[in-house]
Amino acid sequence: MSPADRLAGLGTTVFTEMTALAQRTGAINLGQGFPDTDGPSEVIDAAIKALRGGENQYAPLGGVQPLREAVLEHQHAWYGLEPEDVLVTFGATEAIAAALLGLLNPDDEVVVLEPYYDSYAACIAFAGARRRPVTLRPPGFDLDLDALRAAAGPRARMLLLNTPHNPTGRVLGRSELEAIAGVCIERDLVCVSDEVYEHLVYEGEHIPIAALPGMAERTLTISSVGKSFSFTGWKIGWCSGPAELVAAVRGVKQYLTFAGGTPLQHAAAAALRLPAEHLVGLCAELRANRDLLCAGLTAAGLHPLTPAGTYFVNADVGTDAVAFCRTLPERCGVVAIPASVFYDDKDAARTLVRFAFCKRQAVIAEAARRLGILGGDD
Repeated sequence: MSPADRLAGLGTTVFTEMTALAQRTGAINLGQGFPDTDGPSEVIDAAIKALRGGENQYAPLGGVQPLREAVLEHQHAWYGLEPEDVLVTFGATEAIAAALLGLLNPDDEVVVLEPYYDSYAACIAFAGARRRPVTLRPPGFDLDLDALRAAAGPRARMLLLNTPHNPTGRVLGRSELEAIAGVCIERDLVCVSDEVYEHLVYEGEHIPIAALPGMAERTLTISSVGKSFSFTGWKIGWCSGPAELVAAVRGVKQYLTFAGGTPLQHAAAAALRLPAEHLVGLCAELRANRDLLCAGLTAAGLHPLTPAGTYFVNADVGTDAVAFCRTLPERCGVVAIPASVFYDDKDAARTLVRFAFCKRQAVIAEAARRLGILGGDD
């Protein structure tokens, strides 16, 4: 089967459909996971300075030196990690794609926690590999260790990890990560760890799996400036880890985008060097938004599954989620996404709907008010 054939049926057309519904009805769009405000003005000023200062040509393939240094400093300051190398990418999505293309052979298997960010399945298919999902089931989205071990069969080459986890909002705990690390070491798996929500944790703590014993030498860590600093449109990401793994990603990236966003790379370096108070403040704002939206969902008669991190809350709506989302804009003027689009096992999330709370508090408050209309429905 060709990669193109494997991509058949993976298109998440529901996002386009829900956005069109929002535009047609004037609904509040809580289906899209990006903020409706800009990040810190100091970072924007740094981008303008770089634009005015002549930083407008190709960046080096590996990324501009100030950003590479800032990523290494960040990993050491926050987690005590000392990666051998770092590569700047066109957002975390390119890092994921290039990692899978660079590290996998056709018919290799990739263990991945389901539900998953939509690009995972597509990129695994592009690489000619096969995904072996380990399903996180509501309401707790707990990790089934037996299922994890069963998924890591003899053809498994990689474990693709995401914590804090989109779309469930789970933040994997130390014991879970230690179990995952144990499987990686026992089965000799490379771990590609998507940590773009690393600073958006409301309960618990983010623990990079590379910080666990035996994992630094087999883990490629991915993050970006988009989520932590509210610059999702800049698409400035990176991967860091052992030189051999980063080199494999670099070898693919040079034929994808080579380099891009030179002035924004300089601005991203400025973002990473901001005082930690910025990240703490943004996290507090999003926690308040989460609680406000969860209260609105509860008042609407729905059952929110309060997330420990990320931008998203899932709610059990008690009926078919796809049909619910298609009628929601007309019923109360809010758009959301059925969580089943992130699952292979559609039955695992048949009644779950994902709402984004990375919007201005006034927007979340209005969405919560509108959702309250559902509480009066028969």
